Amino acid sequence: MIETEGLIEQHIHGAFGCDFMNCSEKELLEVSDLLAQSGVCAYFPTIMTDAIDKIKERISVIKSAQSHQKTNTAQIAGIHLEGPFINPEKSGIHEKKYILPLKIELYKKLEDEIIKIITISPELDTDGGFIEYLKSKNIKISLGHSIGTNLTDINQVTHLYNAMGAFSHRGNSTVVSALNNNDIYVEIIADSMHVSDEVLDITFRLKSKDKLLLISDALPMTHSNETEGYFAGQKIYNKNGKLVNSDSVIAGSSKLLCDIVKNLADKKILNFNNAIDLASTNLLNYHNLKNNLKVYWNDDFTINKTKFI
Repeated sequence: MIETEGLIEQHIHGAFGCDFMNCSEKELLEVSDLLAQSGVCAYFPTIMTDAIDKIKERISVIKSAQSHQKTNTAQIAGIHLEGPFINPEKSGIHEKKYILPLKIELYKKLEDEIIKIITISPELDTDGGFIEYLKSKNIKISLGHSIGTNLTDINQVTHLYNAMGAFSHRGNSTVVSALNNNDIYVEIIADSMHVSDEVLDITFRLKSKDKLLLISDALPMTHSNETEGYFAGQKIYNKNGKLVNSDSVIAGSSKLLCDIVKNLADKKILNFNNAIDLASTNLLNYHNLKNNLKVYWNDDFTINKTKFI
Protein backbone atom coordinates (compact mmCIF):
# COMPACT_ATOMS: atom_id res chain seq x y z
CA MET A 1 0.00 0.00 0.00
CA ILE A 2 0.96 3.64 -0.55
CA GLU A 3 0.54 6.10 2.33
CA THR A 4 -0.30 9.77 1.75
CA GLU A 5 -1.69 12.72 3.63
CA GLY A 6 -5.37 13.58 3.34
CA LEU A 7 -6.85 15.35 0.34
CA ILE A 8 -8.28 18.89 0.47
CA GLU A 9 -11.45 19.59 -1.48
CA GLN A 10 -11.87 23.33 -2.00
CA HIS A 11 -14.63 23.20 -4.64
CA ILE A 12 -17.47 20.74 -4.00
CA HIS A 13 -21.25 21.26 -4.21
CA GLY A 14 -22.26 17.99 -2.60
CA ALA A 15 -22.00 14.21 -2.94
CA PHE A 16 -23.62 10.97 -1.82
CA GLY A 17 -27.04 12.42 -2.68
CA CYS A 18 -26.52 15.49 -0.47
CA ASP A 19 -26.83 19.00 -1.97
CA PHE A 20 -25.07 21.67 0.07
CA MET A 21 -27.72 24.15 -1.14
CA ASN A 22 -30.53 22.16 0.47
CA CYS A 23 -29.16 19.70 3.02
CA SER A 24 -29.67 19.68 6.78
CA GLU A 25 -26.88 20.02 9.32
CA LYS A 26 -27.18 16.30 10.08
CA GLU A 27 -26.76 15.41 6.40
CA LEU A 28 -23.72 17.68 6.13
CA LEU A 29 -22.09 15.96 9.09
CA GLU A 30 -22.80 12.57 7.50
CA VAL A 31 -21.16 13.75 4.26
CA SER A 32 -18.11 14.83 6.28
CA ASP A 33 -17.70 11.24 7.48
CA LEU A 34 -18.15 9.81 3.98
CA LEU A 35 -15.64 12.27 2.53
CA ALA A 36 -13.12 11.21 5.18
CA GLN A 37 -13.56 7.60 4.04
CA SER A 38 -12.85 8.91 0.53
CA GLY A 39 -9.51 10.38 1.64
CA VAL A 40 -10.57 13.98 2.34
CA CYS A 41 -9.29 15.58 5.55
CA ALA A 42 -10.81 19.04 4.96
CA TYR A 43 -13.20 20.66 2.53
CA PHE A 44 -14.90 23.91 1.59
CA PRO A 45 -18.64 23.41 0.93
CA THR A 46 -19.34 25.44 -2.18
CA ILE A 47 -22.41 27.67 -2.35
CA MET A 48 -23.93 28.45 -5.74
CA THR A 49 -25.46 31.65 -7.09
CA ASP A 50 -28.90 32.05 -5.48
CA ALA A 51 -31.10 34.57 -3.70
CA ILE A 52 -29.31 36.43 -0.90
CA ASP A 53 -31.66 35.06 1.76
CA LYS A 54 -31.03 31.50 0.54
CA ILE A 55 -27.26 32.02 0.62
CA LYS A 56 -27.49 33.41 4.17
CA GLU A 57 -29.55 30.40 5.25
CA ARG A 58 -26.97 28.03 3.75
CA ILE A 59 -24.14 29.86 5.50
CA SER A 60 -25.98 29.47 8.81
CA VAL A 61 -26.44 25.71 8.35
CA ILE A 62 -22.81 25.15 7.35
CA LYS A 63 -21.51 27.26 10.26
CA SER A 64 -23.62 25.26 12.70
CA ALA A 65 -22.37 21.98 11.23
CA GLN A 66 -18.78 23.20 11.49
CA SER A 67 -19.26 24.03 15.18
CA HIS A 68 -20.61 20.53 15.90
CA GLN A 69 -17.99 18.50 14.03
CA LYS A 70 -16.03 15.80 15.81
CA THR A 71 -12.27 15.61 15.33
CA ASN A 72 -12.17 12.35 13.36
CA THR A 73 -14.01 13.56 10.27
CA ALA A 74 -13.37 15.68 7.18
CA GLN A 75 -13.23 19.19 8.63
CA ILE A 76 -15.26 22.06 7.18
CA ALA A 77 -12.46 24.56 6.58
CA GLY A 78 -14.72 27.35 5.35
CA ILE A 79 -17.13 28.18 2.55
CA HIS A 80 -16.31 28.69 -1.10
CA LEU A 81 -18.85 31.20 -2.40
CA GLU A 82 -19.15 30.66 -6.17
CA GLY A 83 -21.26 33.61 -7.27
CA PRO A 84 -23.55 35.51 -7.25
CA PHE A 85 -21.01 38.16 -8.29
CA ILE A 86 -20.20 36.69 -11.70
CA ASN A 87 -20.51 37.61 -15.37
CA PRO A 88 -23.87 36.62 -16.91
CA GLU A 89 -22.06 36.00 -20.22
CA LYS A 90 -20.28 33.04 -18.58
CA SER A 91 -22.96 31.91 -16.17
CA GLY A 92 -22.75 28.22 -17.11
CA ILE A 93 -25.16 26.31 -14.88
CA HIS A 94 -25.72 29.31 -12.56
CA GLU A 95 -29.19 30.86 -12.65
CA LYS A 96 -28.88 34.28 -14.29
CA LYS A 97 -31.81 35.76 -12.37
CA TYR A 98 -29.79 35.65 -9.15
CA ILE A 99 -26.53 37.13 -10.50
CA LEU A 100 -25.62 40.41 -8.79
CA PRO A 101 -23.35 43.35 -9.64
CA LEU A 102 -20.10 43.66 -7.73
CA LYS A 103 -21.29 46.09 -5.06
CA ILE A 104 -19.91 46.13 -1.53
CA GLU A 105 -23.31 46.89 -0.03
CA LEU A 106 -24.73 43.74 -1.65
CA TYR A 107 -21.89 41.56 -0.39
CA LYS A 108 -22.37 42.93 3.13
CA LYS A 109 -25.91 41.49 3.10
CA LEU A 110 -24.47 37.97 3.15
CA GLU A 111 -21.01 38.59 4.56
CA ASP A 112 -19.68 36.10 7.11
CA GLU A 113 -16.24 35.16 8.45
CA ILE A 114 -16.73 31.54 7.37
CA ILE A 115 -16.42 32.62 3.71
CA LYS A 116 -12.79 31.87 2.84
CA ILE A 117 -12.90 31.73 -0.99
CA ILE A 118 -15.08 33.73 -3.36
CA THR A 119 -15.41 33.31 -7.12
CA ILE A 120 -16.12 36.59 -8.87
CA SER A 121 -15.78 38.23 -12.29
CA PRO A 122 -13.19 40.98 -11.65
CA GLU A 123 -13.85 42.74 -14.97
CA LEU A 124 -17.19 43.88 -13.51
CA ASP A 125 -15.51 45.60 -10.54
CA THR A 126 -15.23 48.87 -12.42
CA ASP A 127 -13.63 50.95 -9.66
CA GLY A 128 -11.73 48.16 -7.90
CA GLY A 129 -13.53 48.79 -4.62
CA PHE A 130 -15.18 45.39 -4.38
CA ILE A 131 -11.90 43.50 -4.70
CA GLU A 132 -10.16 45.81 -2.25
CA TYR A 133 -12.90 45.18 0.29
CA LEU A 134 -12.57 41.39 -0.08
CA LYS A 135 -8.80 41.67 0.27
CA SER A 136 -9.26 43.60 3.52
CA LYS A 137 -11.19 40.58 4.84
CA ASN A 138 -8.40 38.12 3.87
CA ILE A 139 -10.68 36.22 1.52
CA LYS A 140 -9.04 34.28 -1.30
CA ILE A 141 -10.33 35.87 -4.50
CA SER A 142 -10.89 33.59 -7.48
CA LEU A 143 -11.53 34.71 -11.04
CA GLY A 144 -14.29 32.58 -12.49
CA HIS A 145 -17.38 32.65 -14.73
CA SER A 146 -15.54 35.52 -16.29
CA ILE A 147 -14.13 36.99 -19.49
CA GLY A 148 -11.58 39.08 -17.64
CA THR A 149 -7.85 38.97 -18.34
CA ASN A 150 -6.48 41.18 -15.57
CA LEU A 151 -5.29 38.97 -12.72
CA THR A 152 -4.07 41.82 -10.51
CA ASP A 153 -5.06 41.18 -6.88
CA ILE A 154 -6.43 37.72 -7.77
CA ASN A 155 -5.30 34.68 -5.74
CA GLN A 156 -6.56 31.95 -8.04
CA VAL A 157 -8.70 30.97 -11.02
CA THR A 158 -11.86 28.86 -10.70
CA HIS A 159 -12.00 25.63 -12.77
CA LEU A 160 -9.52 26.57 -15.50
CA TYR A 161 -10.92 26.46 -19.09
CA ASN A 162 -14.53 26.15 -17.92
CA ALA A 163 -16.83 29.21 -17.99
CA MET A 164 -14.12 31.68 -19.00
CA GLY A 165 -12.57 33.38 -22.00
CA ALA A 166 -10.95 30.63 -24.07
CA PHE A 167 -7.33 30.29 -25.23
CA SER A 168 -6.49 32.72 -28.01
CA HIS A 169 -3.24 32.99 -29.94
CA ARG A 170 -4.04 36.64 -30.71
CA GLY A 171 -4.77 39.16 -28.01
CA ASN A 172 -5.62 38.54 -24.39
CA SER A 173 -7.76 35.81 -22.90
CA THR A 174 -8.55 34.56 -19.40
CA VAL A 175 -6.95 31.17 -20.02
CA VAL A 176 -3.70 32.62 -21.40
CA SER A 177 -3.42 35.04 -18.46
CA ALA A 178 -4.01 32.21 -15.98
CA LEU A 179 -1.43 29.93 -17.57
CA ASN A 180 1.16 32.66 -17.99
CA ASN A 181 0.96 34.09 -14.47
CA ASN A 182 2.76 31.82 -12.01
CA ASP A 183 1.95 34.09 -9.09
CA ILE A 184 -1.60 32.71 -8.99
CA TYR A 185 -3.11 29.30 -8.39
CA VAL A 186 -5.45 27.57 -10.80
CA GLU A 187 -8.16 25.03 -10.04
CA ILE A 188 -8.64 22.29 -12.60
CA ILE A 189 -11.25 19.54 -12.87
CA ALA A 190 -9.15 16.64 -14.16
CA ASP A 191 -12.01 14.18 -14.70
CA SER A 192 -11.27 13.94 -18.46
CA MET A 193 -14.73 15.40 -19.16
CA HIS A 194 -14.43 19.04 -18.19
CA VAL A 195 -10.95 19.14 -19.75
CA SER A 196 -9.59 16.70 -22.32
CA ASP A 197 -6.62 14.48 -21.49
CA GLU A 198 -4.44 16.22 -24.07
CA VAL A 199 -5.18 19.65 -22.62
CA LEU A 200 -4.58 18.31 -19.10
CA ASP A 201 -1.17 17.07 -20.21
CA ILE A 202 -0.32 20.45 -21.78
CA THR A 203 -1.51 22.32 -18.67
CA PHE A 204 0.56 20.21 -16.29
CA ARG A 205 3.64 20.90 -18.41
CA LEU A 206 2.99 24.64 -18.77
CA LYS A 207 1.86 25.71 -15.33
CA SER A 208 4.11 25.69 -12.28
CA LYS A 209 3.31 22.47 -10.38
CA ASP A 210 3.05 24.22 -7.02
CA LYS A 211 0.30 26.51 -8.36
CA LEU A 212 -2.01 23.75 -9.59
CA LEU A 213 -4.99 22.69 -7.47
CA LEU A 214 -7.03 19.61 -8.27
CA ILE A 215 -10.74 19.98 -7.51
CA SER A 216 -13.75 17.77 -8.12
CA ASP A 217 -16.58 20.31 -8.52
CA ALA A 218 -18.67 17.31 -7.45
CA LEU A 219 -22.47 17.52 -7.50
CA PRO A 220 -25.00 15.87 -5.16
CA MET A 221 -25.38 12.97 -7.65
CA THR A 222 -21.69 12.09 -7.24
CA HIS A 223 -21.20 8.67 -5.60
CA SER A 224 -24.95 8.11 -5.40
CA ASN A 225 -27.40 5.85 -7.22
CA GLU A 226 -29.13 8.83 -8.80
CA THR A 227 -29.09 9.04 -12.60
CA GLU A 228 -30.92 12.35 -12.64
CA GLY A 229 -31.76 15.05 -10.15
CA TYR A 230 -32.09 18.80 -9.59
CA PHE A 231 -29.26 21.26 -9.14
CA ALA A 232 -29.17 25.05 -9.51
CA GLY A 233 -32.90 25.07 -10.20
CA GLN A 234 -32.79 22.69 -13.15
CA LYS A 235 -32.86 19.03 -14.06
CA ILE A 236 -29.45 17.36 -14.29
CA TYR A 237 -28.80 14.09 -16.10
CA ASN A 238 -25.95 11.60 -15.80
CA LYS A 239 -24.89 10.82 -19.37
CA ASN A 240 -22.26 8.09 -19.05
CA GLY A 241 -20.63 9.84 -16.12
CA LYS A 242 -21.02 13.35 -17.55
CA LEU A 243 -23.47 15.52 -15.58
CA VAL A 244 -25.37 17.90 -17.89
CA ASN A 245 -28.62 19.86 -18.00
CA SER A 246 -31.30 19.52 -20.68
CA ASP A 247 -29.27 21.80 -22.99
CA SER A 248 -26.19 19.56 -22.55
CA VAL A 249 -24.37 22.25 -20.56
CA ILE A 250 -21.93 20.47 -18.26
CA ALA A 251 -22.93 21.07 -14.66
CA GLY A 252 -20.23 19.58 -12.47
CA SER A 253 -18.34 16.36 -11.90
CA SER A 254 -19.53 12.86 -11.08
CA LYS A 255 -16.13 12.12 -9.51
CA LEU A 256 -14.63 12.83 -6.11
CA LEU A 257 -11.04 13.95 -5.64
CA CYS A 258 -9.82 10.39 -5.00
CA ASP A 259 -11.35 9.34 -8.34
CA ILE A 260 -9.59 12.21 -10.11
CA VAL A 261 -6.22 11.24 -8.61
CA LYS A 262 -6.82 7.68 -9.83
CA ASN A 263 -7.86 8.93 -13.29
CA LEU A 264 -4.62 10.90 -13.71
CA ALA A 265 -2.41 8.08 -12.40
CA ASP A 266 -4.17 5.35 -14.43
CA LYS A 267 -3.74 7.32 -17.64
CA LYS A 268 -0.19 8.38 -16.73
CA ILE A 269 -1.10 12.02 -17.28
CA LEU A 270 0.62 12.56 -13.92
CA ASN A 271 2.43 10.08 -11.75
CA PHE A 272 0.60 9.24 -8.54
CA ASN A 273 2.86 11.28 -6.23
CA ASN A 274 2.51 14.39 -8.38
CA ALA A 275 -1.26 13.99 -8.45
CA ILE A 276 -1.26 13.78 -4.64
CA ASP A 277 0.78 17.00 -4.48
CA LEU A 278 -1.93 18.77 -6.50
CA ALA A 279 -4.78 17.30 -4.44
CA SER A 280 -3.16 17.53 -1.01
CA THR A 281 0.22 19.22 -0.47
CA ASN A 282 -0.46 22.34 -2.56
CA LEU A 283 -3.84 22.86 -0.91
CA LEU A 284 -2.55 22.28 2.61
CA ASN A 285 0.11 24.93 1.97
CA TYR A 286 -2.25 27.32 0.19
CA HIS A 287 -4.80 27.33 3.01
CA ASN A 288 -2.27 26.80 5.83
CA LEU A 289 -4.18 23.75 7.03
CA LYS A 290 -2.95 20.93 9.22
CA ASN A 291 -3.47 17.38 7.97
CA ASN A 292 -5.24 14.98 10.35
CA LEU A 293 -5.63 11.97 8.10
CA LYS A 294 -3.50 9.22 6.61
CA VAL A 295 -4.76 7.66 3.40
CA TYR A 296 -3.68 4.18 2.35
CA TRP A 297 -3.95 3.44 -1.37
CA ASN A 298 -3.89 0.11 -3.19
CA ASP A 299 -1.55 -0.47 -6.10
CA ASP A 300 -4.42 0.25 -8.51
CA PHE A 301 -4.78 3.74 -6.93
CA THR A 302 -8.02 2.98 -5.12
CA ILE A 303 -8.30 3.76 -1.40
CA ASN A 304 -7.84 0.80 0.92
CA LYS A 305 -8.46 2.64 4.20
CA THR A 306 -8.07 5.96 6.00
CA LYS A 307 -6.82 6.60 9.51
CA PHE A 308 -7.02 9.73 11.65
CA ILE A 309 -3.86 10.90 13.38
